[in-house]
Amino acid sequence: MGTLSYTATVSLDGYVADENGDFQWSAPDPEVFRFHVERMRAVAHEVLGRRTYALMEYWLAPPEGEEWGPDEQEFARRWQAIPRTVVSSTLTAADLTSDTDRLVPRLDPGTLRRIVDEAAGEVEIFGPTTAAEAIRAGMVRDFGFFVVPAVVGGGLRALPPDARLDLELVDQRVFTGGTVFLRYRSR
Repeated sequence: MGTLSYTATVSLDGYVADENGDFQWSAPDPEVFRFHVERMRAVAHEVLGRRTYALMEYWLAPPEGEEWGPDEQEFARRWQAIPRTVVSSTLTAADLTSDTDRLVPRLDPGTLRRIVDEAAGEVEIFGPTTAAEAIRAGMVRDFGFFVVPAVVGGGLRALPPDARLDLELVDQRVFTGGTVFLRYRSR
């Protein structure tokens, strides 16, 4: 039986993307990226929406003319090995990039509970829209936030505005570039 976590990179004012959908300001520096590579060891399953799934296709192979360094290669290897559940009502099975990926049209609490119960470790729900219902329902045990020293003024919030959470800080790390990682656990 697994546990459910939600991880997001956020601005100081709580957004994962600005009003134009841009999130380039959140790109990790090499030190933060290395931390991502290491934290992926614990992830046994990913749950993500259609847009995030498309974005993460980048990690299937280096773009033509681009070489990945050792950390990028390791992240790609780990990402490719993780089974994924894609939440989309518009994608079809033919759109999936791996035989270990599965598609669900809607992520209701019962479906998510089955995914977590079947997992041999951490199930990471990726993306604030996909995670919103699980956060509201109190299903997420661990929250990881990479807080970037930027204020974007509006956009896509990392947490649903109506969420009520009682959290305990269980880990923190300050990176030399100013990003701070905060890990909380639900009480």
